[in-house]
Amino acid sequence: MKYLLVIFLLNCFLFNRAAGQDFINKSEVRVTGNEPALWVNGKRVPPFAYMSYLGESRYYKEVGDHGMKIYCLPAYLGDQGINSASGIKPFRRSFWIGENKYDFSIIEEEFRKLTDVQPDADVIIRVHLDPPVWWEKANPDEVCRLPDGSAFRVSFSSEQWRKDAGNTLSELLKWLAESEFNRNLIGIHVAGGGTEEWFYHYINEFHDKSKSRQRGFRTWLSNRYQNNVSALRSSWKTDTVTFANAREADISGKTVVRKIYNRMEDTHFLDTYDYQSQVMVDNIKYFSELVKKQSNGRLLTGAFYGYHLFVTDPRRGHGALHQILEFPHLDYLSSPNDYRREPGIDWLPMAAVQSVQLHGKLWLAENDTRTHLTRLLKDVAPDINPEGDWYGGGVWKGPENKETVKGLLWKNAGRMLAYGYGGWWFDMWGGWFSDPEYLSILKKLPELYRDNIQGTPAGYQPEVAVVVDEKLQFYDGTMGQITNTVLSNRYSLGNSGTGFDIFLRSDLSHLETKNYKVVWYLGLESLSDQERSVMARLQGQTPVSLTTDHTGSFLFKKNRLSDEYPGKIRWEHDELRKVFSSGNVHLFTSGNEVVYAGNNWLMIHTTEAGEKIIDLPEQWKPESIIADSKFRIGQNKLFLNAKAGETFLFRIR
Repeated sequence: MKYLLVIFLLNCFLFNRAAGQDFINKSEVRVTGNEPALWVNGKRVPPFAYMSYLGESRYYKEVGDHGMKIYCLPAYLGDQGINSASGIKPFRRSFWIGENKYDFSIIEEEFRKLTDVQPDADVIIRVHLDPPVWWEKANPDEVCRLPDGSAFRVSFSSEQWRKDAGNTLSELLKWLAESEFNRNLIGIHVAGGGTEEWFYHYINEFHDKSKSRQRGFRTWLSNRYQNNVSALRSSWKTDTVTFANAREADISGKTVVRKIYNRMEDTHFLDTYDYQSQVMVDNIKYFSELVKKQSNGRLLTGAFYGYHLFVTDPRRGHGALHQILEFPHLDYLSSPNDYRREPGIDWLPMAAVQSVQLHGKLWLAENDTRTHLTRLLKDVAPDINPEGDWYGGGVWKGPENKETVKGLLWKNAGRMLAYGYGGWWFDMWGGWFSDPEYLSILKKLPELYRDNIQGTPAGYQPEVAVVVDEKLQFYDGTMGQITNTVLSNRYSLGNSGTGFDIFLRSDLSHLETKNYKVVWYLGLESLSDQERSVMARLQGQTPVSLTTDHTGSFLFKKNRLSDEYPGKIRWEHDELRKVFSSGNVHLFTSGNEVVYAGNNWLMIHTTEAGEKIIDLPEQWKPESIIADSKFRIGQNKLFLNAKAGETFLFRIR
């Protein structure tokens, strides 16, 4: 019997080794309290990192010397630039050099630049999974076919690409497990498509007519309608369609209509957009699960996805975030901050972060904040910069004033702290943060995080909830213009004088367990009977409810219609304050300052200079974090002597 037990245990050991590689570190996201948190080797760690497309040892050293522990390194299967619209050149050479041929020396070079100066660095590799040109030429049926028949990058519906890219990712994981850098690796960020963010590559009137896309769509339709052709015909309102001849609606953008599609009348269009986003979600799931299985669950997995608040063109491929939130093999999601980057504005994430957190996923913001040290790509890496002036101005330049930059960096930090998420400082071309004052902010953030998790959470949490529909863009016949108008209310929200949470429509029922004083239903179309019932119950328990869609707005107080606003889609920040005040929401300021409050933190970011009076909840004892802030404390009040674009950060005791 003893020998049988030994054989059994040995077989289990060998099976586990065959099922996945031996990775040293164990990284995971755990819900700690009510907040998803990053744990590495049994310890909760601050979820803050550093990344650069053009990583150099000198920059790794300076941020490491200022407390940085986690780093993101880039890796590329392909040999084309990540942005097909701009024409940017590749940042690194491909390690997938031929069929079943790999050159991992470029990965080793990336690690060496980091580990030579930071031997104990923890590393997440961002792997861009688009294939190289040689693969596209060898697989002509697996690339996009534009309406004129020309080829354009890989088709993300391609099963062959997914299989081959998955094999290549597996080979990378095998190499990493056997390398000396195993001790550093904690995760894989699966990336693909335009700008690594799972967008279909941008091109005018994009419409993939490839064989792989056609096969994928018909298989998806068959699954959706459970192989019931009568149901398909009834839904599409045609007697001729079958699962063998079905084609997508024309979403090229040649035809734009100023209308909101109806789920009952325009199912062909809506099915096409559902498939458009489903493709990207399925790819993220496939590669994330591969990493989890091959690492025996020891490596962190993450991806960019869910940009429904900012990218409102339904052709881009986002719009199925709710599906990923239910997927067990993905640990975190990311986006850059909103790209309206002037001071005095809330640079909120591009997705409904509270829904992400509600489902146990960590949110990591990409803080690609420009500084006075930011140089243009053409001056730093002219061999990568494309022709023209795509990266030559506008958002690619930083403020010249250091005080303004410090205000922005502290604002980034304050939002992450107050809303309980992490992120990385994205030093795109290198050297953006190479100033002692900027580096001190980067160093201070994880220290504040560590100190705060030992404390008692403040009683206050945001009292306003906003419910949005990530598929509003699908219903929008203008290819996103109406959606953008509705969702541009996010800027007024940011200057309304109080904090707010944003949830997906798919999480409506979860709000019944909350106690928000105001709920704003923003852009919800074609409500189901079940959703109407949930909303009726929510309106019954919520002091004030505001409903806004493409036709106008309606204000309810305890489920009774209070006011109608025909045609009113856009709300100004002072108008929102009146609505919030009617629900007895705590307003920290009567001005247009940006306010983040929660998790023992209060951040105020000013739009204009002057004295600002901040109203505090009773018994709050604020402790200033930023050394040169000028303020005084009164009875339940803060008096700020502020410059324009200045940030004040307080820990609440």
